[in-house]
Amino acid sequence: MKTFKNLESEVRSYVRSFPAIFQRAKGAKLYDEQDNEYIDFFAGAGALNYGHNNPLVSEALIKYIQNDGIIHGLDKATTAKKEFLETFHNIILEPRYMEYKIQFSGPTGTDAVETALKLARMVKGRSNIIAFTNAFHGLTMGSMAITGNAFYRDEAFINRTNVHFAPFDGYYGEADTAGYLRKLLEDTSSGLDLPAAMILETVQAEGGVNIASNQWLQDIEQICRDFDILLIIDDIQVGNGRTGPFFSFEEAGINPDIITLSKSIGGGLPLAIILMKNQYDQWKPGEHTGTFRGNNLAFVASTKLLSYWETDNLTQAVHYKEEILKEKLNEIIGKYDNLNASIRGKGLIYGLQIPLLGFCSEVSTEAFNQGLLIELAGSNDDVLKFLPPLTIEKELLIDGLKIIDESIETVLNERESIVEGNNHDSENN
Repeated sequence: MKTFKNLESEVRSYVRSFPAIFQRAKGAKLYDEQDNEYIDFFAGAGALNYGHNNPLVSEALIKYIQNDGIIHGLDKATTAKKEFLETFHNIILEPRYMEYKIQFSGPTGTDAVETALKLARMVKGRSNIIAFTNAFHGLTMGSMAITGNAFYRDEAFINRTNVHFAPFDGYYGEADTAGYLRKLLEDTSSGLDLPAAMILETVQAEGGVNIASNQWLQDIEQICRDFDILLIIDDIQVGNGRTGPFFSFEEAGINPDIITLSKSIGGGLPLAIILMKNQYDQWKPGEHTGTFRGNNLAFVASTKLLSYWETDNLTQAVHYKEEILKEKLNEIIGKYDNLNASIRGKGLIYGLQIPLLGFCSEVSTEAFNQGLLIELAGSNDDVLKFLPPLTIEKELLIDGLKIIDESIETVLNERESIVEGNNHDSENN
């Protein structure tokens, strides 16, 4: 790892959590340079819902490159883009009776969020945005302003202008946070300026796997309609089937004005898109640009992966594996009831919260040592975030959960040994 320590910026992150040099990957497994095998419960932070090196993608990309397909095209018309647009419309939008225009921003999720905010402000002629507690929307200036985690919000560079944070569903326990927000908007002396938009994740992944109820989402949508506010759904991490349906908000029956997608939409390749209702496509040509707006290799990959959505087989598979995941996690919290752990989740994104300081970090480290990658979430890193590829085999899912179980036991034993050692030293003194 000396090369990375000496040559790469200190800002590097995941290489510290997973200190191996990975050489190849397939499905839900990675392999390092020594050919050690790792089960992937991380999935590229949600960018690999369809697994590593999905054969549909690999074969299509090889053929495309061999035929000298367009690699870089700005926003010119290309065959790859045409096929993606038609496929996305025919397989995703049309069957759901969704009428949206598609915009390609820069290639990452934060680019899509920045674009959505800029568009909403332009359309409504207002600058205020309502975001929610524990939100994570990215780390460029606009998206960082609507991200809640204090770790990212340094006084030296954060832009707090025209952003108001409201409590997410469940933030105050059983309290009606949607009703609280409505009251603020109704009261012209509340100090809350009428926003151009509200932006939210239906499942706050980085925020600790916080789940918005269908009722709350419906209430927020109604508030937006009543006060002429645009509703933006950030489906970057929990869209593309992560909760079961293609969009995470489908079960709530809501109809967002703007939707942001990235991560798995490109099949592991950089791609970000904004879906906007037709009447909000008010851009002038070239008014919002970017050298890499649209990625032809990602168009090829995504077009192939959209075939998963021609039937509901993947959705059913996600629900089936969710039951396995939920059952095993409940067994774990029952087995270690002294940890006061709890679980929450939806589809194949689940969080195991363990409130002991630093415990989840130690479990993640031990799990890596035993051959599994798992990320932390929550403002205090007190949540183990389960994010396996949607295509993971049942047996591999169970094997990974066994590693988590064994890692928790190992960490508990190590902590007990330290306590016993300290007690022994005290007695000797």
